Amino acid sequence: QGKPDLNTALPVRQTASIFKQPVTKITNHPSNKVKSDPQKAVDQPRQLFWEKKLSGLNAFDIAEELVKTMDLPKGLQGVGPGCTDETLLSAIASALHTSTMPITGQLSAAVEKNPGVWLNTSQPLCKAFMVTDEDIRKQEELVQQVRKRLEEALMADMLAHVEEIARDGEAPSEKEGGEEEEEEEEEEQDHDQEMENV
Repeated sequence: QGKPDLNTALPVRQTASIFKQPVTKITNHPSNKVKSDPQKAVDQPRQLFWEKKLSGLNAFDIAEELVKTMDLPKGLQGVGPGCTDETLLSAIASALHTSTMPITGQLSAAVEKNPGVWLNTSQPLCKAFMVTDEDIRKQEELVQQVRKRLEEALMADMLAHVEEIARDGEAPSEKEGGEEEEEEEEEEQDHDQEMENV
């Protein structure tokens, strides 16, 4: 019989490594505590210039016509190799939908010298920018104009729908009246033929 191993020290990884790393014991015992590695990153690392994957993607309307992309404000300027306005627009839209952090752009001035080293992957590929009150006012005016155009389009559609219902409501009565007149004419012709036969 072998002697029981009474050593309570954590086992050590047997892989070739410069520093010995402890192995966490995982058992179902309630007193067992799983140690977390503080060096382990919480968020998955992002690929540099991943926004370039969005380039070349276009939106089409129901008639399969290419939808014109919106114009970006002059304050938004791209950073990085081959960064176009379309790529920057997609990157900002993705950042707004997938991140809870405020969008500030690349705050480091060194990113322009070497974006491959100094790029902050949690921010879109654009230089640092500030949103002014004038930008907000212009955007509010634009939203009001679009809402007014939408209201006019909905009203025109509703009126066209009401007119169509009114036309459909009158059409059956005209058809019924026409059918009754045709039946009366046929009855008169039959009556005339009977009179001639007599």
